[in-house]
Amino acid sequence: VQLQASGGGLVQAGGSLRLSCTASGRTYSSHVMQWFRQAPGKERAFVGGIRWGAGTTYYADSVKGRFAVSRDATKNTVYLQMNSLKPEDTGVYFCARGSNYGEFVYRGQETLVTVSS
Repeated sequence: VQLQASGGGLVQAGGSLRLSCTASGRTYSSHVMQWFRQAPGKERAFVGGIRWGAGTTYYADSVKGRFAVSRDATKNTVYLQMNSLKPEDTGVYFCARGSNYGEFVYRGQETLVTVSS
């Protein structure tokens, strides 16, 4: 399984970015497609994810109400819409696939998100 992410960049605080991640191979309904991030000097953290079949989502408290995960099953792609970005959202983000939120078996390459104050 290969996960190809895109969409990172530099944005001012309060701005928005959308990350995309396309998976090769089939994504099953039980799979969770999700996003993680790692800020400078901090440990990796779960951001948000979506259960592929049901479309249910789950988020870290730090991003609730600002970030949204969605999917396009026809494109085998998951999105992370990030609004009201804060400098503390800065970090490298990657998408991953697993069976539960916060756990993964496959991960993609990182994409850098920088939020300036």
